[in-house]
Amino acid sequence: MTNNSLEVAAGKKILILDGAMGTMIQRHKLQESDYRGEMFKEHPMLQKGNNDLLSLTKPEVIKGIHREYLEAGADIITTNTFNSNKISMADYGMEGMVYELNVGAARLAAAAVREFAASLGEDNKPGRALFVAGTMGPTNRTASMSSDVNDPGARAVTFDNLVEAYSEQAKGLIDGGVDILLVETVFDVLNCKAALFAIDSVFEERGMKLPVMVSGTITDASGRTLTGQTLEAFLVSVSHFPLFSIGLNCALGAEQLRPFIQELSAKSPFYVSAHPNAGLPNQFGEYDQSAAFMASIAEDYMKEGWVNVLGGCCGTTPQHINRIAEVAKKYQPRPLPSLTKQTKLSGLEVLTITPETNFVNVGERTNVSGSIKFARLIREEKYDEALAIARNQVEGGAQVIDICMDEAMLDSEKAMVKFVNLIMAEPDISKLPLMIDSSRWSVIEGALKCIQGKSVVNSISLKEGEDIFLNRAKTIRKYGAATVVMLFDENGQADTFERKIEVAERSYRLLTEKIGFPPEDIIFDPNVLAVATGIEEHNNYGINFIRATEWIKQNLPYAKVSGGISNLSFSFRGTDKVREAMHSVFLFHAIKAGLDMGIVNPGMLQVYSEIEPNLLALSEDVILNRRSDATERLVKFAEGIKNEGKKQEKEDAWRMLPVVDRIKHALIRGLDEFIEQDVEEARSLFKRSIELIEGPLMGGMNEVGDLFGSGKMFLPQVVKSARVMKKAVTKLAPYIEQESLGEEKKSAGKVLLATVKGDVHDIGKNIVGVVLSCNNYEIIDLGVMVPAEKIIDAAIKEQVDFIGLSGLITPSLEEMVHVAAEMERRKISIPLLIGGATTSEIHAAVKVAPVYSYSVIHVKDASKAAGVLSSLLNKDSIDYATSIRDKYNKMRDAHSSRVAEKNLLTLSQARANRFCGDFSPFAPKQPGIHVLNNIDLAELAGYIDWTFFFFAWKLSGKYPAIFSDPVKGEEAKKLFDDGQIYLRKIIEDKLITAKAVFGLFPAVSAGDDVKVLEPKSTFCFLRNQEQKEKGINNLSLADYIAPESTGIIDNIGAFVVTAAPDESGTDKYKDDDYAMIMIRILSDRLAEAAAEWLHAKIRREYWGYASEENLSVEEMIKQKYKGIRPAPGYPACPDHTEKRVIFDLLGAEKRIGARLTENFAMVPAAAVSGYVFSHPQSVYFNIGKIGQDQLKEYASRKKMTIEEAAKWLAPNL
Repeated sequence: MTNNSLEVAAGKKILILDGAMGTMIQRHKLQESDYRGEMFKEHPMLQKGNNDLLSLTKPEVIKGIHREYLEAGADIITTNTFNSNKISMADYGMEGMVYELNVGAARLAAAAVREFAASLGEDNKPGRALFVAGTMGPTNRTASMSSDVNDPGARAVTFDNLVEAYSEQAKGLIDGGVDILLVETVFDVLNCKAALFAIDSVFEERGMKLPVMVSGTITDASGRTLTGQTLEAFLVSVSHFPLFSIGLNCALGAEQLRPFIQELSAKSPFYVSAHPNAGLPNQFGEYDQSAAFMASIAEDYMKEGWVNVLGGCCGTTPQHINRIAEVAKKYQPRPLPSLTKQTKLSGLEVLTITPETNFVNVGERTNVSGSIKFARLIREEKYDEALAIARNQVEGGAQVIDICMDEAMLDSEKAMVKFVNLIMAEPDISKLPLMIDSSRWSVIEGALKCIQGKSVVNSISLKEGEDIFLNRAKTIRKYGAATVVMLFDENGQADTFERKIEVAERSYRLLTEKIGFPPEDIIFDPNVLAVATGIEEHNNYGINFIRATEWIKQNLPYAKVSGGISNLSFSFRGTDKVREAMHSVFLFHAIKAGLDMGIVNPGMLQVYSEIEPNLLALSEDVILNRRSDATERLVKFAEGIKNEGKKQEKEDAWRMLPVVDRIKHALIRGLDEFIEQDVEEARSLFKRSIELIEGPLMGGMNEVGDLFGSGKMFLPQVVKSARVMKKAVTKLAPYIEQESLGEEKKSAGKVLLATVKGDVHDIGKNIVGVVLSCNNYEIIDLGVMVPAEKIIDAAIKEQVDFIGLSGLITPSLEEMVHVAAEMERRKISIPLLIGGATTSEIHAAVKVAPVYSYSVIHVKDASKAAGVLSSLLNKDSIDYATSIRDKYNKMRDAHSSRVAEKNLLTLSQARANRFCGDFSPFAPKQPGIHVLNNIDLAELAGYIDWTFFFFAWKLSGKYPAIFSDPVKGEEAKKLFDDGQIYLRKIIEDKLITAKAVFGLFPAVSAGDDVKVLEPKSTFCFLRNQEQKEKGINNLSLADYIAPESTGIIDNIGAFVVTAAPDESGTDKYKDDDYAMIMIRILSDRLAEAAAEWLHAKIRREYWGYASEENLSVEEMIKQKYKGIRPAPGYPACPDHTEKRVIFDLLGAEKRIGARLTENFAMVPAAAVSGYVFSHPQSVYFNIGKIGQDQLKEYASRKKMTIEEAAKWLAPNL
């Protein structure tokens, strides 16, 4: 197919991408001999798991998978080349086969497409457009992060290594005949930029182009890549390449990807793709989301107009693709949006420069030319202290960090690469874009190869002629950076207004018209030159810069203007007060003229309006050249000033905390500048140094683990925290040794740690290693991607006491099973510890333990590791190991029997034991739908159940008895008093708005359904199937409505109430975490109170079946009323999807603004929905476990697949 035909196809329909290759290969149960084939029969390394090799050794399998996806409706088939690059193939000793693998896989996919198209015959008129996309995976190395927790500047792979690997792969795919190149599963954008760099080079070398797709991976709900970039930062970082599409795949299911696809659709100038996993993996690393359910979520993408290309990743099959393809026929593709040109830069986060931005402050202190201190630290290789200077600039308000290493006595390129790599490991610094400042091109290029974000090059100019100027601009663009253009040309520096605008216009035209450089990525520096030098020609330098800035902004669309502000006051070195005033005056006028950004030290500025009037006038006279004697007057003023200098900057506020709190703060923030002096100070608080490790240090690390697990920290920060921990432990090590009282140093045990083959994630393993070393264990760390053979050989050689396996990705689960099986085969008798994000105790019990006869133990997190090892080493170790084995045996038995329907009646038997009561319905006094707005919060406050208020704060106990609790009572009373204060604020300031919509409808039951007669609707209920004692019914909520067969017309109620916080009202509390949590908890309590209040009004007034009721709130909470108000998702009606029936029946979204998410969560969160039953014998009950017969029947009633119904009813199966 041609590039043009892909564009045509994308304009006509949503293109369908195929699904998972690995999932389909697994179905074939291939063995080592299958992977080797005859071709690699004698290869010295194991090949099982090298799926890409199958394109050569089992082509019929791969071609068959392509065919299945084509038959399912895929328009784009991806080649089996995810790992076909020399970096990944090194694990299998197949580096020399990379080109052949790519050519072979591409030809195989192309042949499958041709044969399938031919098989369609007349059915393919006028012709179904089919394409082959050459898959280029991320490799198993990351260029942005360190592989060594002790050396954050180390890299396992370089940009150049990646470019070489991707170039070879791209050439093979192109020669094999692909129509598209797909760079996918991007977890490190620097790897992706290397791939795009390589592709661009191959295109240029061959004089051709293909469409290129890029697909990134968001690892969790934080919306960041593994290396910490936000989604928009990822988009900005790769937008320099003319992509066909950008999208997301892997890691998450369609439900979890939804908000990120929505964001991408709104911000991307390219087509948008999505190929999510089949949901999230279960505890065994398997995907069980049904095709129908996945398609229903994907349909939402299409309905909203968010996507152009849609397919599947891990766990998806031709069935998934077929359902998605069928749904896609109903919808139009997303049209390409018309986006405003904006200058966007990125680090881990995005900086967008708009007219409203006012001024972007570029930090200047990490410049060896501008900071004596920074230069000294770099020369002495005190990089930790140098990083602290960068961090101080961030905290001081810099939005871009300028880095310059140009000094004669420095290896500038080496220093730049080292420092930039270190910055990349500091998320609190690398969140900002970098400005790479050098007069040497090799230094600039070396830095660009280390940065995953979109940086700024400072600078290029026409000084060496047009050819070099344009070539360097092209290269900058190829690296994905913006550039500063200095106003120099072949005749030298542009110092007059006329020369400045002449050089600026020429540069702009060359860049935009000759090489298509985006004007919004051009940042002119019209040269801030020193004024008041005593040389008359220099007097206009300030005003010339300001006038040139104004001209550029008016005549060169979208271009930006910057400058190095400190140059202006060079004549007044040593007179800081004058320099500060000059900078502030210059910026005031330059910003008014259109200056967008500047390299400036915020510490060398004064507030313009607070400059002393005389100094203000003198400064403006100089900068604007308003008087011929301006220089003399300012010099005279400066001579009269005693330069008091600057007071030393205060230490950060956290340094004033108690030392234990400082240690915890440093660990969580990853700040290691003061950790050694802090642990030294803290030693005096503990009897032994090891207690300092076991207390504050371990406590801080545990919190880091919790924050990471909840998505509140991302991986680079955790790596940084581990480094701080290591530094602290190293400092304490001599003391721990000394405190051993001369005893012979004895290791507590030797532990071998490894991240299993196929997995490059090692932070959890590293943290465990740090923790265990703190507890006197000797650690043998084999690193990442370690095959079973190497693990076992090392364990034998080193005579270790324990083996610890780690993994983060789901395929690692199976690899762990393989390692355990190999250990059994080789008769190893060493305890095996299993850990990592995707692992679980049930997986260890059901999958790992059965294949290894010695001890297998799942370790939940690092904080538990030392305790487990200690238990295995002490005198009762046999009892401990036996107890774990027994526990896992029981878990296996429970798991095996879980599917067995023990003690369940058949659905027919349960229905025969239904509740059969008398029906004498009470007709509602006010039938139909009612809406209540602005319900009185003061009245609702009287209905609050305070027991659940304490439960929300993790204080268990009934109200008011909790106040007497000897442990929690005092704290509970304080909390209650605070709650009352905030409740009063909520009521007085109307911080929450309470609303309700409810309806009372004629209804009858039919089996386990309740039919609403007007307007027509149906509620589907479940029935309890558990064995009951004689006289106890198997209940369904439908039992409380008169059966249709009786001819009696009964009634049912339904309601939705909300208690939504007013964001404008609560905004003043946004920086007070305690207040915001309190308000959220109270909004939940008010929503529940509103449901209680509304139920009472319905019983007494609107329905009126209990008009004489006179219950206290306490009695209502104890459910002393007649009738019930069960809610979907609760025990009597556990199916959350029934909320949709209630919301549609009541028109809840239209009437009170309440809505449901795709998972049927209510918005606002403080909301309650439910039914109202009036039958006097109705009670609350629990459906409990149901049988497969009811599941199938319920799915039929709900018009769902059995898989969908099982998803929603999983806790009941």
